[in-house]
Amino acid sequence: MNTDPIADYLTRVRNAIKANHRVVEIPASNIKKEITKVLYHKGYIQSYRFDDSSVQGTIKIALKYNPTTKQPAITKLERISTPGLRQYAHVENMPRVLSGLGIAILSTSKGVMTEKEAKAQNVGGEVLCHVY
Repeated sequence: MNTDPIADYLTRVRNAIKANHRVVEIPASNIKKEITKVLYHKGYIQSYRFDDSSVQGTIKIALKYNPTTKQPAITKLERISTPGLRQYAHVENMPRVLSGLGIAILSTSKGVMTEKEAKAQNVGGEVLCHVY
């Protein structure tokens, strides 16, 4: 049994990047689907597909690499809030990742979004991870 599905999601993507895989397949959940959408809209992954043919379903993510240097678009994925120690951010003290070059993904009352979107909508929430 997996106690932290978001950490498992991030670890599978991180391992696929280190192994230079083009596609990674991950068991689906609603929060993982929302994190995948945020990563796609911010340009960290090339494409994604939700496959709901099985009971749980899967997420297939096509990872993004630089065509000339073969460097991945994601250099670091870091889990911040864990089941044992939840990390929350108020709208006044949103985390800045790499002085604004990276993103922090938050779970708010208005859905999963980046720290900049949360600040614009004036909501705080749980800091799920940092991506850069």
